[in-house]
Amino acid sequence: MSTFIDDLETFKAERLTPILAAGRASLADAAPAGDAQRMLQVALVNEISVSELAAAWMPTTPELDVKIAFARQAGDDASHFQLVADRLAALGFDVASFHPPPEGALFRYLRELPSTVERVAAGLFTLESIAYAVNESFMAFCEKRGDAETVRIYREHIQPDERAHQQLGQRLLAKYAITPELQTVARQTVAKVIDIATVARAEAAARMNTACLPGC
Repeated sequence: MSTFIDDLETFKAERLTPILAAGRASLADAAPAGDAQRMLQVALVNEISVSELAAAWMPTTPELDVKIAFARQAGDDASHFQLVADRLAALGFDVASFHPPPEGALFRYLRELPSTVERVAAGLFTLESIAYAVNESFMAFCEKRGDAETVRIYREHIQPDERAHQQLGQRLLAKYAITPELQTVARQTVAKVIDIATVARAEAAARMNTACLPGC
């Protein structure tokens, strides 16, 4: 990995600290607060939103390898949506009645990103890192609740994909963010995505009485 990517990973990890700390704090009790079924509905929204975002970026992304990376991300997250939907159905939730809410500030911002470096930095590199990190807290929440099946789905299917997407983002940023100007754009994009996500997750945590929410 290049020095730029190493530095960007360090920067991203530092900016993610409040999100991760909130998740750990929510797990402090022996029986942490939160409704697992409602939390999985949040995961449904996140998975389909990321899938749609990556698909929307494909037609206007000129670099073929990045276009294919977004296609992979769109397909994988659509598969995650189905896994979560199946799990919810097994828990008694009527998935057919589910309608995602309007897009929030994060995805409105992401849809307007014009350049390849911004899109890779935001989507593959940052969103997937947020998802991987907070999914770990969600898995710990499910373990404490005795929900081994949800943990298995995340451990065996969702988390490996999230990690692979983030690593793909590293490689693509190393290839395309090759000037100081583009590297500055990438760093600013990472910061902006995490800032918006931090606010959105804090608001969702207040509504749902837990910060262990899965997904970005």
